[in-house]
Amino acid sequence: MIEQIALTLGRCLLGLYFLLPGLSKIAGYAGTLAYMELHNVPLSNLLLPVTIVLQVGGGLALLLGYRIRDTALLLAGLTIAINIGMHDFWNTYPEVSSDRETQNFVKNLAIFAGLLVLCSVHSLPQFRISRA
Repeated sequence: MIEQIALTLGRCLLGLYFLLPGLSKIAGYAGTLAYMELHNVPLSNLLLPVTIVLQVGGGLALLLGYRIRDTALLLAGLTIAINIGMHDFWNTYPEVSSDRETQNFVKNLAIFAGLLVLCSVHSLPQFRISRA
């Protein structure tokens, strides 16, 4: 029972980790777009809406326990892409702290690891809306 509760809680917290930033990107769209452009992210006008959809949709899917393995793999890929494109601490940008980017980079590696673990335990008992 403790495994089921811990796994469900961990999955839901990972879902929340993606849902809330996805929603904040909607409210702060212009600022997020400017930040992406500062980091020279190509196709920022296209990638920002895609990122929002993936974060909000993926976050909700994890919260609800829907297609856990697929969602976790998708979000793991998104996390690595964001890490390389947005938290590139090895580059310098005006008014951007490389220490903060390093911290975000390492934090995202931990989130990536959590998503990989979630992929491997998707068949273990946990509270969810679907067995898919």
